[in-house]
Amino acid sequence: MDTLHALGEQVSACTRCRLSQGRTQVVFGVGNPHADLMFVGEAPGFHEDKQGLPFVGQAGKLLDKLLEGIGLDRSQVYIANVLKCRPPGNRDPQPDEIESCEPHLFRQIELIQPRVVATLGNFATKLLSGKQTGITRVHGVEQETTVGGNRVLLYPLYHPAAALYTPRMLEVLKEDFARIPELMGRTADEPEPEPVATPAPEPAVQLGLF
Repeated sequence: MDTLHALGEQVSACTRCRLSQGRTQVVFGVGNPHADLMFVGEAPGFHEDKQGLPFVGQAGKLLDKLLEGIGLDRSQVYIANVLKCRPPGNRDPQPDEIESCEPHLFRQIELIQPRVVATLGNFATKLLSGKQTGITRVHGVEQETTVGGNRVLLYPLYHPAAALYTPRMLEVLKEDFARIPELMGRTADEPEPEPVATPAPEPAVQLGLF
C-alpha cells in the first residue's frame, strides 16, 4: 500500500519528541498492510531499535509462537507500537511522548483498516480504549470502539514479555489468543455472544512495564 509506505517514510524522519535524539532508527511497523488483525504494543526495545522492526526480541519470539498456535504468522497480521522510538533504558513512555506519537499509530490503523486490534499490555490498551482500567481486569474482553476513524473490535492482551516471567500468565495469554480466530470472524457491528463464566483468579503481579 503506497500510502502506508509513504507514511513510514515520513515517520522515519520524525522529530516530534525527545526520543528522536537517542534512537538508532524509527520502528514503524511490519506485516500485511491489508491485515484483518493488528497488534499494538508499547514501544521498541533494544533489539527493535537496532533492527528497525517491532517485536524481534524474546517477546517477539513468543508472539510468533502464539500466532502459530492459532494458524497465523507475521505475513498475515500487522504489528506496530504506540511509540515508534525506543525510550532510553526501556523506561515507561511519558505522556508527552505518547501525545506526540499517537497520530502516527492512528493513521496506520486508518490506512490498514483491521477488523480486530489486539493491544499488548497496559499502555496500548489504555490509549486505544480511552479508559484507565488496567490490563489485568480487561484482558480477553473485546469491546467495540472507533480508532483512526474505523470501527474495530479492540481486544486487550497481556504483553508477551510479561508471560516470559510468569508461567500462569503465559497460560492465560494462550487462552486469550485462542479466541482471536472467532473475533476475526465477527464484525464490530455484530452482537457479542453470551458472556462466558468469570475465569479463575490470576497472578496479582503484573509487571509495571506492561
